[in-house]
This record gives sequence, structure tokens and C-alpha cells, in this order.
Amino acid sequence: MTDKEVSRLLKAVDNLKHRAILMLIYSAGLRLGEVLKIRMTDIQPDKSRNFVRGAKGKKDRCTLLSSRAWELIRSYLEMYRPIEWLFEGPQGGPYSERSVQLVFTRAKEKSGINPFATVHTLRHSFATHLLEKGVDLRYIQELLGHESSKTTEIYTKITKKGWDKIKSPLDDLEL
Repeated sequence: MTDKEVSRLLKAVDNLKHRAILMLIYSAGLRLGEVLKIRMTDIQPDKSRNFVRGAKGKKDRCTLLSSRAWELIRSYLEMYRPIEWLFEGPQGGPYSERSVQLVFTRAKEKSGINPFATVHTLRHSFATHLLEKGVDLRYIQELLGHESSKTTEIYTKITKKGWDKIKSPLDDLEL
């Protein structure tokens, strides 16, 4: 998704909890299962990061916690007062994947963005947008928790932003 599509999607969500979930997924490049397994102790706003435990491949990692996401999460915490999991279901325990998928689908339809987008598209968009902003591929690899740089390199094929600013080294030669 483009950055404008992500904005439209997030603006289409009125429920504080739902918006916080989607915003955290995008702002940190999380998988759906990862965002739902975040415990209260995993959020570290003083370090602008959150801790992801037992991600894909049973690996732990730290990723970003945007200040905008934290502002929204803080409001959510005041209103909902979760006990163990950051996003808890109505009967306790982690919020369900299916519920988040339904929230995403409703927001996607309401915002009129790419109809083929999924919750996981937010993760891809996070990586692509970082790359477009000039963030080194190694940092993106670390944030996403990819073991191999080859997995992260797929994003170099997705983005063409900035190509119009690339100049051939020949143009800098004095001939």
C-alpha cells in the first residue's frame, strides 16, 4: 500500500482498540500473531521500542514503537485497562486473529484502498516505506526479524521510488 492508502485505512477505524492494533502492526512491522502476543511488559515507550517474543522461528526481537502509536496506545490503556496482554479479548487472553482480520476488512472497504490488501500487507508496507525513506536494508532485516538478507531483499524489487533522483556516475566525471 502507498503511505496515503495506509493513512486512509487507519482513519477509517473509529474504535480505539482496533485502530491501536492496526497502527502498531504498521508502525512496527509486526505479523498478526506477533501483535496479539505482546504483553504489557513488552511495550517500552521510554526506549521507543517494543519487544516481540517467540516470533517466527521462535526468535525474540525488538522493533520500533512510534511516538504516534504510543500516544494512541496510552489512550487505549487508560480506557480498556488490559491486565496481561496488550490487546485482550472480551473473556481475557489475547485478542483473536479473526477479529483483527474482520476489523481490517471493514476498514479496507470503508477507505476504498486496494481490495487485495490483507493485515500482512501493513507489514510489507512498513518495510517498503522504510526502504523508500533510505533506511539501510540491514536495519529493516533486523526490525522484521528476517534471518536471511535474501528475504528482506524482496522489498528492493517492490519499490522504484527515488529512481528519478538517481544519477549515473558518468554524469559526475569531468570529460
